[in-house]
Amino acid sequence: MRQKLAAGNWKMNGTKASLAELDALAKAHPDPSVDILICPPATLIDRAAQGVQGTGVGIGAQDCHAETSGAHTGDLSATMLADAGATHVILGHSERREDHAEHNKDIRAKARSAMDAGLVTIICVGESLEQREAANTLDIIGGQLSGSIPDQSTGENLVVAYEPIWAIGTGKVPTLDEIGEVHDFIRSRLEHRFGEGVGRSVRLLYGGSVKPGNAAEIFAVSNVDGALVGGASLKAADFSGIIDALEAV
Repeated sequence: MRQKLAAGNWKMNGTKASLAELDALAKAHPDPSVDILICPPATLIDRAAQGVQGTGVGIGAQDCHAETSGAHTGDLSATMLADAGATHVILGHSERREDHAEHNKDIRAKARSAMDAGLVTIICVGESLEQREAANTLDIIGGQLSGSIPDQSTGENLVVAYEPIWAIGTGKVPTLDEIGEVHDFIRSRLEHRFGEGVGRSVRLLYGGSVKPGNAAEIFAVSNVDGALVGGASLKAADFSGIIDALEAV
């Protein structure tokens, strides 16, 4: 039985005042039946990890470098993130793929380094609206899966998040059948590559305009094990509604 996961990606939002939201989230879910994760900006990881210690909330990072150290000004290694208190790291988010020209091979290298450092990697895949309208979604997702996920992946160190690019922050959401088709496809690909045991143990998250009002129906879709949430994770009250819906599945 895969443990459900509600993960929040704060992106480039949050200052030390935002840590109050983590405190509120932890108090709202003192004994959660699902895993709860918040990925704040790197400037807050250490303080956030200390603040949620002993609670049901975990802290992750939004990216890492593929190398463990060296002359890479402005970058952070997976080892540094783990040392700061992160347990997870998001890799291959569409905003990183687009804004920083990250390719599958780059994400794969980062994932190897993150796994070696003991971090759980949340690898993001997703298609653009143009690719969706051209009926290329599964081809795009398949290529991202094979190119971005390293061979050492297991159900313990890998989470896959499907985030259709055209749905992120737009309020647009694929139909439940479309979400189910992609999640079933990802599951099938993982089972084919890693075997049924590992393939079935990897958690699959949906991301893209998930809100308290639509979370329950999304979580009822086949092979949806939780969500990777953007804007709705910034406020404890909003994210709590999504967590409640996941706990009710």
